[in-house]
Amino acid sequence: MQVRRRETGSCCCRTAASVALVALLSQVAAAIAQDSSLQMDNHTFSSGYRFVELSGEELFANVCQGCHMLDATGATGAASYPSLAGNQNLEASSYPVYLVVNGRRAMPAFGDMMSDGQIAAVVNYLRTHFGNNYQDAVTASDVRGARRINAAGTQN
Repeated sequence: MQVRRRETGSCCCRTAASVALVALLSQVAAAIAQDSSLQMDNHTFSSGYRFVELSGEELFANVCQGCHMLDATGATGAASYPSLAGNQNLEASSYPVYLVVNGRRAMPAFGDMMSDGQIAAVVNYLRTHFGNNYQDAVTASDVRGARRINAAGTQN
């Protein structure tokens, strides 16, 4: 004797649950889209966000090493993050200052999120660690000057 199971009820319940879930998610998405406080802007990070770390080591650990790795040797995967270890591009102090302030390619600009002193601190840390031995220290005044030069160069 062959026993036949009735599966249509189970299937209908799953279909009804799926339809209800899609409807609920659609309503949530519509509500989010209408909420102007959640609208996206051109900022990479939250608007008005400022890093609180002050030392170059803290800034590197909490901001930079996520992409450039713990030992600053960089990484390749979803993007390519250059090695900062033994990097001759760090010799001219204005280059890393410019990159931290303005960003480049996959690296976001941190100029709006770090003070002049913080940028000087993280650049000095990079230039004196990880096999780099560039002793001419960057000052907050140097960073301030670089910001002015950049601002003058972007004005029409």
